[in-house]
Amino acid sequence: MKKYFDKKESWSNKERKERQDESLSAMVKLGYKKSHRLKAILDANKINPKSIKTREDLEKLPVTSREKLVEMEMQEPPYAGLENPSVPIDRIFTSPGPVYEPHLSENDCLWARAFFAAGIGPKDIALNAFSYHLVAAGLTFHNGLRKVGATVVPSGTSSSQIQVQLIKDLKVTAYVGTPSFLMSIINKAKEMGFSFKKDFRLKKACFAAEPLLAALRQAFEKEYGIDTYQMYGATEVGDVAYECSQKNGWHICEETIVEIVDPATGKNVPAGELGEVVVTRLNEIFFLLRFGTGDLSRLITEKCPCGRTSYRLAGIAGRVGDAVKVRGLFLTPSQLKMISVKFNNLPLQAVVNHQGHDDILKLRLEKIMPEIGASKWEENFKKTFREICTVKIDQIEYVERGSIKTDSKLIIDERRW
Repeated sequence: MKKYFDKKESWSNKERKERQDESLSAMVKLGYKKSHRLKAILDANKINPKSIKTREDLEKLPVTSREKLVEMEMQEPPYAGLENPSVPIDRIFTSPGPVYEPHLSENDCLWARAFFAAGIGPKDIALNAFSYHLVAAGLTFHNGLRKVGATVVPSGTSSSQIQVQLIKDLKVTAYVGTPSFLMSIINKAKEMGFSFKKDFRLKKACFAAEPLLAALRQAFEKEYGIDTYQMYGATEVGDVAYECSQKNGWHICEETIVEIVDPATGKNVPAGELGEVVVTRLNEIFFLLRFGTGDLSRLITEKCPCGRTSYRLAGIAGRVGDAVKVRGLFLTPSQLKMISVKFNNLPLQAVVNHQGHDDILKLRLEKIMPEIGASKWEENFKKTFREICTVKIDQIEYVERGSIKTDSKLIIDERRW
């Protein structure tokens, strides 16, 4: 059996850097010719595309936040002028904002290295509990599972009861989804009279889109005998990093250049220091350079006992800025502003917290009109909110007029990781 998915994972750091620098240089030159937006960015910063020869040269460019990307795409839909119009697009995904992404083709090995490192292969039947609707998660994880030879059950966001039935009937051995949803499935199995550890064959789980809390990981591994792995990425840039069997940091994917930068300056911080994760995906389709994820992490440069030579991310320590993830989906101030306008400039505020292992989203709304809070009004508000933000509201708190100040943060994240 192969030790690694491909030889790239065991490249020397020197070889990896040389090859990535070469790809980066080619990407910038091509992007300057094909993307008028990238050309405008480089010209505005007085950067000759030929001067971007190495990853260190990326510091000359500004970091593009998700909020900025949303703004750019609203100005020039659908791709902000960052696409290569000469390349046929296989698939287009969307994520809240909205952000539209012309995505990598099915031939790309997105997530395959992550699943291989988790020990998933041709003998596995994997339940993919990520949505296949509009967003990138379902299909990209599906393709990664197929690249390592696994059989995929595309269960998507079906109810926990249906997921239990599928795991039982199809003898599922691996789960791909969020940790909170797996725990919901386990709890539903208990309600249905099953012993998850004894009655099912599920022994591996790959998680993405939300943090894997230490207590939850311990429960999965000790109580239910499930070997757990974390994967990290973003729709805008694809897979970024993944956990190996050592579970001591996340290996950075071979097609990505990851910088850890000072959020205030955009300059790289010394290895080992905390900063924002900034990603450049090496490709010829979408010229998004220095995408600021808003996540805080640090680089681990020491060698990993697993033998993979790439640097690792030391998990996610928190978020930069105002956009937050709730149950794996981004919630942004721009979305809340859009909803406020739809409801006569309704003063509102989102509060995110934990209840056990689950994210809880509460909306604080000012009663500026008599009908606010009535059942029909609330039903319409929740429906509109979910259409725009994708994520569902768990609680609504109605407050008196003037309670939410004009300079108040639109999103308050009270979670402690």
